Amino acid sequence: MREDRQLIVITHLSQLVTLITGFGSLILPLILWVTQKEKVYQMDAHGKNIINFQLSLIVYCIICVPLILLFGLGLLGFLVLGVIAIIFPIINAIKASNGETPTYPLSFNFIS
Repeated sequence: MREDRQLIVITHLSQLVTLITGFGSLILPLILWVTQKEKVYQMDAHGKNIINFQLSLIVYCIICVPLILLFGLGLLGFLVLGVIAIIFPIINAIKASNGETPTYPLSFNFIS
């Protein structure tokens, strides 16, 4: 196994591909994680955190859809989720470049 912090940072930042293409925030990190988890030191832990975060965001978005009908709370939820989906990958990419294993807030453990 080799240590490759740059690839781990790129994996965290790959979640932001949605800002450019409109999709792929789950697909691109998943591909990087699956292909590199056996080759790069700590990629497995980082990849699991990223995939759990992205799946959690999908669940929260699904919850926000019916909340739109209740006083527009879903719109506020979508706004908060959008900010979280942009800020935390950047923060955790910085932490990963410093050698830390960051965690994402409000993430469910789909993959342990």
